[in-house]
Amino acid sequence: MRGAHEHTPASTPSRLRAAHLAMGLRTPRGRMAGLLAFTGLAWSAFQLWVASPLPEWLGVGVLNEARIRSLHLAFAVFLALLAYPVVRRHAGETVPRADIVLATLAASSAGYLALFYESVGEHTGDPWLIEVVTAAVGLSLLLEATRRVLGLPMVGLALALLTYIFFGELMPDLIAHKGASFSHTMGHLWLGTEGVFGVALGVSAGFIFLFVLFGALLETAGAGSYFIRSAVALLGHLRGGPAKAAVVASAATGLISGSSITNVVTTGPLTIPLIKRVGYPAEKAAAIEVAASVNGQVMPPVMGAAAFLMVEYVGVPYVQVLKHALISALVSYLGLMYIVHLEAVKADMHGLPRRHSPRWQRTLANISLGVIGLAGTLAFVTVAGAAVLAVLPQISFAVVAVLMLAAYVVLLRISAPHIRSDDSADAPITALPPFGPTLRSGLHFLLPVGALVWNLVIEQLSPTRAAFWAVQFLAFIVLTQRPILAWFRGEADLRAAALRGAQDLIDGLATGARNMITVAIATATAGIIVGTVTLTGIGLVMTDLVTALSGGNIILMLVLVALICLVLGMGLPTTANYIVVSSLMAPVIVALAAQNGLLVPLIAAHLFVFYFGLMADITPPVGLASYATASIALTNPIKTGLQAFRYSMRMVLIPFMFVLNPKLLLIGVDGVGPTLITLASATLAGFAFISVNQGWLLIKSTGRERLVMLLAVFMLFNPGMFMDPLIAPYEQLTGAEAEAAIVNAPANAQMRVFLSGTTIEGDAVERGVLLPLGQPAASATRRLADSGVGTVISDTGFTITRVEFGSQAAKLGLRAGFRIDAVEVPSGRPAQEWMFLPALALIGWVVHAQRRRRAALAIAS
Repeated sequence: MRGAHEHTPASTPSRLRAAHLAMGLRTPRGRMAGLLAFTGLAWSAFQLWVASPLPEWLGVGVLNEARIRSLHLAFAVFLALLAYPVVRRHAGETVPRADIVLATLAASSAGYLALFYESVGEHTGDPWLIEVVTAAVGLSLLLEATRRVLGLPMVGLALALLTYIFFGELMPDLIAHKGASFSHTMGHLWLGTEGVFGVALGVSAGFIFLFVLFGALLETAGAGSYFIRSAVALLGHLRGGPAKAAVVASAATGLISGSSITNVVTTGPLTIPLIKRVGYPAEKAAAIEVAASVNGQVMPPVMGAAAFLMVEYVGVPYVQVLKHALISALVSYLGLMYIVHLEAVKADMHGLPRRHSPRWQRTLANISLGVIGLAGTLAFVTVAGAAVLAVLPQISFAVVAVLMLAAYVVLLRISAPHIRSDDSADAPITALPPFGPTLRSGLHFLLPVGALVWNLVIEQLSPTRAAFWAVQFLAFIVLTQRPILAWFRGEADLRAAALRGAQDLIDGLATGARNMITVAIATATAGIIVGTVTLTGIGLVMTDLVTALSGGNIILMLVLVALICLVLGMGLPTTANYIVVSSLMAPVIVALAAQNGLLVPLIAAHLFVFYFGLMADITPPVGLASYATASIALTNPIKTGLQAFRYSMRMVLIPFMFVLNPKLLLIGVDGVGPTLITLASATLAGFAFISVNQGWLLIKSTGRERLVMLLAVFMLFNPGMFMDPLIAPYEQLTGAEAEAAIVNAPANAQMRVFLSGTTIEGDAVERGVLLPLGQPAASATRRLADSGVGTVISDTGFTITRVEFGSQAAKLGLRAGFRIDAVEVPSGRPAQEWMFLPALALIGWVVHAQRRRRAALAIAS
């Protein structure tokens, strides 16, 4: 029964400490340790306060966005300069006085905007000397904190762009701009919300902190070990079972984690020895963990915090981002499971040995109880929550909160016999844990996750408020689970258990703040890149550069953007990675594709650059996740990176496919049937591509079989590639027909709209966009107005009179004065999904051929 007990919360600090050391954190003692812990707790308390409804209810401590961002960064730089040494290998227990002075100075500079917000606002664009000096000091110390926390790549990129700002007029004509003065640059980057204190840091302060804190509290509670051991108990007995369990565990960790490195150091020490034990070579074991951990960053709902940034950058609701990302994430994870299975089959591997061979009735009972418990927990959150909202809409939140607390006590009572209070969570797993008891030992950990989803989807709270209430519930669990368990077991010393619960809560809050240092510093420094884009217009330069190199070829353009994203993402954590690549390269995809007749949804462009930015965590020579995993597996990091890149090739193909076929993002897919067909075809295409890449289906594939399978892959992923040359997919409408098409389009449809006009720089524009229309309306102008576009109708089409600030139309580049010349609607041809039939026939032919060949080999042997 030991395997069911080993996720106890008492043992988690050792893994957290290992993670801190891996990231180069100091571990001071005495007063300095107390200062760091107190600052971390103060930071967590501040973030919980501004996310709570209390400031609104009490009318006290209400802060605007700029002040919140300023104080958020002040905490971050203070902790960064104290917790990270000047040289990582000298991370010891002492903090030099110089670092204390620098940390205080950095925090003061970062907090200047919060302290003197009104004064700064009175002379925006004309900063005083003291403000310029404060900005220069703050920017310099931010870059020093970035060097310590993230390394030189991020600092090098920021310095290169600062150089570009100051010396732009001296650059070659292709990339030149008029330049900017020192005071204007400092004011733009530090004293407003266009640079360091921009959207990226706002998302860090508003959304990401709470989700990172949520993950830290889950880990402190013992959920991380529970997820890992449940995955091993479920899959460990299969061929290559521990490797499959590593994939599932990383998926579960990726739900709440904001970093590939965090995934690696959390799951790797337990899963990599298991993977090696069943026969995988060290570099393959490490590569599987790398691929699984990086996959965790594309897994909703957190997606390495990119999901929250996409809400701001793309202008779509959070739930829509999760919907668009879901299929590609599932295909990535199911594909990795298939890779692990093929490797196990090729090497004739087996799973973990069972501890004993129990009677089948007991085994069936344990599994049934475990599955029923898991399904019942999730069903309670979804079905019961929706029912309460329908019956008692005014008090649904309070009713569900009470039901959640009751369910927590019941599930903890069920878990009590299977949880031990010793320090064995990091003990190696040498035999298969029993599935039923292992799964039942932590069902209460699913409740906070369910509460988060319920708040977002059913109550439809903002991500900040939803995360706040989920964190409150989780904090209650961390605080009370020990004394309640002690009471259930009849233990006498309830006070000691309560004190340990309080200490767990303090540790979780402090750990959450420490884990946020990397994200906050990264988003702040990424603000320099964003500020450079807004100050110099370098985004247009990148567009011109890719245009010149690609020659108008769509595929070559996407390849170039992918390579640039790989380079830009090297050495950067997930959040900063996404900010950099999306700021510079996502607009390039949309603009160049539109110029060449391909209308790419903005969310598709952002997911494309996000995927390839993440690949930098894998790809040698800088792949940080590969280095971290290789250090655990004791193998060569370059070989690990190359093997992990091969395992992640489907993550290279999928972004190209969803740019060319947005149905893979569930855009234009309505109803359960079409959604299931899209998911099934994408999953089958992913499996077929992996078989091509691995050279194996039922047996080793021939070259001809691999080519046939590759043809089937493209038919499944993008059937329009084969049908479009035969029958045009759209017909263009103008005048009254265009008006009728806009009025009759389904709710939330993305209309293919073609524009022309002249920019304020005098450049002629002719391009198409996918314009979201929202809900139906009585007239075309009314429906466009509801989408943020004011228009008047003339003989030549719709003339745009206004574009709502921050709307998706504005993000797509629509401007007042542009004209909507035409729209496109589906042509009424047969559904492109008919191409799935020949694809299935091709795969069937390969399966038949391999079966015959395998039978012949069996007879011959």
